[in-house]
This record gives sequence, C-alpha cells and structure tokens, in this order.
Amino acid sequence: MHIGPLLGSGRTADVYALEGPWVLRRYRDGIDAAGELAVMSYLSASGFPVPRIGPRAEGALPTDLVLQRLTGPTLAEAMLTGVVTAAEGAGLLARLLRELHAIPPRLSLDTGDTILHLDLHPENVVLDPEGPRVIDWLTAAEGPPALDRAMSCLILAQVALDPSFPAGAPVRDLLEALLRRIDEDGGVPAEALARATSLRGRDPRLTAHERAVLDEAAALVAALGG
Repeated sequence: MHIGPLLGSGRTADVYALEGPWVLRRYRDGIDAAGELAVMSYLSASGFPVPRIGPRAEGALPTDLVLQRLTGPTLAEAMLTGVVTAAEGAGLLARLLRELHAIPPRLSLDTGDTILHLDLHPENVVLDPEGPRVIDWLTAAEGPPALDRAMSCLILAQVALDPSFPAGAPVRDLLEALLRRIDEDGGVPAEALARATSLRGRDPRLTAHERAVLDEAAALVAALGG
C-alpha cells in the first residue's frame, strides 16, 4: 500500500491520499478501527449515506480504514460561505438523524434502540457531488434516538458559546432551527439531554473551552428547546 501525502488531521486520526478513489484514515493512540468498520459496513448495507469502504491492503494496521475520497465541502464550510442557510443545514441534519434512527440496531435486542452516531454535526457531513455523506463513526453506539438528537444539539451549543469561532457564523440559528425540526421526532427530552451532557463530559478529547461551557451549553439547549 503506497501512502500519499497527508490530506488532513482531526482530533483522533490523520487522513492520507491513496491511489485511485481512496483515502487512508489512520487513528493515532492505537485506536482500533474494527468497530467503526463494522458499523459503517452495516449502515452501508442498510442504505445509509456513509463513505464507501475500500479494500483492506496488505500490511494495513488495526488503526487503518480505507474509505472513499469525498470531494465536496463539509456542511460547516458550506454554511460559513453562505452556500447553505441555517434552515437548510438544520433540515439536512434532522433528515440524516431521522434516517439513521430508522435503521434497526446491529447488536442490541432492545426494540427501542437504533444506531447512534453521537457526533453528528456540520463538520461530519460532507456535501459530496453524489450526495451528503456522514463521516467519523468512532463514537457510534446503539441506544435511544433521543440521546443522539441531544448530543448533536449539545455540540452545536458548545460551538455557539465559543468566542473564537468565526464571527457571524450562524451556529445559534442552526441550533434553534434544528430543535424546531426534530421536535416532530420527539425533540430533546430533559433525561436525554442530561445523559448526553454526562457522556460528553467523559470524552477525553474535549478542549478546555468545550469542557468549561458544557453545563452552559446544556442550559442553552434546554432554553431554546423549551
């Protein structure tokens, strides 16, 4: 496997170019990609828009995922440039959450559980020419859909409270619009928001600011969704 140049780095992984229509997503800190691969394979077979999974090359590490190279902007980038409005972004996020939660769990025997992304926000939606694709399934789990809705809103609220985020970014507008859109699906019950806040607080990858504003972000979600 010939690994090309580094294309980008996130909190947990680096992405490298490969030959053909593929990229290599390689996790740092020894994170095993097997669980994420299993979830993405299941979702792909269920028709949910995830990147296509490439062939596992000889010499691949347990931390490696070979995935379709997506060429469009993220939803976050499209919103910052004004290509996508807050209302349109909220509609897309709500639709993706709804479609994801229509898929039965892969492992759980609880009939109320579905697949959860637990990190579904505009930076994890790529507007590929073939259609939106949801990326970064490391945090995926199974449980009640309300938890996933709560987590998406909580993450947006944390960003809305970040003074370093680009001025004029419509994050609060997006959050308010998303809360309206998901209200018909059950919204964000207080119990789900409390559980999402607790779960988010245990994430070692949070920045100092995200951790500092976590309770304020939960209060913002509750206030806007009330």
